[in-house]
Amino acid sequence: MNAPEMISMGCRLNIAESETLRQNLAASNIDGDNLVIVNSCAVTNEAVRQTRQAIRRAKKKNPEKNIIVTGCAAQIDPAMFADMPETSAVVGNSDKYDAANFKLGLQSNHPDIRVSDIMEITETAPHMVGAFADRSRAFVEIQNGCDHRCTFCIIPYGRGNSRSVPAGEVVSQVQALVDQGFKEVVLTGVDVTSYGPDLPGEPTLGMLVERILKFVPDLPRLRLSSLDGIEIDDRLFDLLTGEVRIMPHVHLSLQSGDDMILKRMKRRHSREQAITLVAQLKAKRPEIAIGADIIAGFPTEEENMFANSLAIVDQCDIVHGHIFPYSPKSGTPAAKMPQVEGHIVRERAKILRNRVTERAAQWRQSLVGTQQKLLVEMSGDAGYAENFSRVQLDRPAGKGQIVPVEITGMQNKQLIGRVTA
Repeated sequence: MNAPEMISMGCRLNIAESETLRQNLAASNIDGDNLVIVNSCAVTNEAVRQTRQAIRRAKKKNPEKNIIVTGCAAQIDPAMFADMPETSAVVGNSDKYDAANFKLGLQSNHPDIRVSDIMEITETAPHMVGAFADRSRAFVEIQNGCDHRCTFCIIPYGRGNSRSVPAGEVVSQVQALVDQGFKEVVLTGVDVTSYGPDLPGEPTLGMLVERILKFVPDLPRLRLSSLDGIEIDDRLFDLLTGEVRIMPHVHLSLQSGDDMILKRMKRRHSREQAITLVAQLKAKRPEIAIGADIIAGFPTEEENMFANSLAIVDQCDIVHGHIFPYSPKSGTPAAKMPQVEGHIVRERAKILRNRVTERAAQWRQSLVGTQQKLLVEMSGDAGYAENFSRVQLDRPAGKGQIVPVEITGMQNKQLIGRVTA
């Protein structure tokens, strides 16, 4: 049987899980030729709207195929997707790894809803351990769910409470991926810095990273996905700043640069804590590139509060910025707060993006003349340095391999590199 077509919305975790799902169904007796699976996103109302659009486009393009919707939006509001005429079935986040649910979804003339109570899930099963979104970097899911309740976020209700993958399972998956030829592994999850308290012995993310590095000595590059800075303990800090096999790229879940807005978001860090953390990271490892998520126009955000978010781009030297215009999500406390007018939200997001773009351009210019190690994409003509800067190559190089490169210049804001070996 062929694997079904997958359409992934939203985060990297969705992309990784879609690959796992595709492989699982390809190994079963599911008729993939007759199936399109949409892995939905629920992070904002806009994300849900885009998911619905993707479903309609998929059906228009493949009118003879069955469309099954899964993922966070399907978990949170299965009835909404079941009511769409394009939909054949809705499968929940904890149900999507059971191929039987996809079979059962195709036996009815009306959309089947196969959605379990995500809050009852207490373990992350081995099938959720590893997946990869492309063939140059591999993604390993070490954790799922979230125990925090930020006022803007609906994701805990789509993913459930935090569950960690046992370290032995993670190490085995990383080793298997290295054996397949992958040179870089990215540890991913919904809230990766919360890894471990639900496991025997309560290991931390730092302890897991130490174990991976020890027991998979032939792994050249280990990268961490988005981190909650308040949960970076001394062990993890020392690894980020002192272990050369961990990439010098830290992406922080900041969300705002203003203390009042952070409190209203129910974030656990302050503005000063974020700035201090970045300063300490860069003092120990100056080449670390900082990324961050920032929400523009959160409810009640005034001009002076927005100014603090704009200033933190420079104060934290953010060169990999994910800027989100706030979009109210039904069912979240923030949706009931006094909203900022839409045109102001969009304008603030534009200003933030421009500031990050300027900062990133200055940073990339500073890399001209330096030597970098590049993981070559499968196209063979570009790749990512350890600091996650993307570099266009002067000539094709080994796909999926790490090559030494001299950064020779910039063209259209894109770094250009010369392969030196």
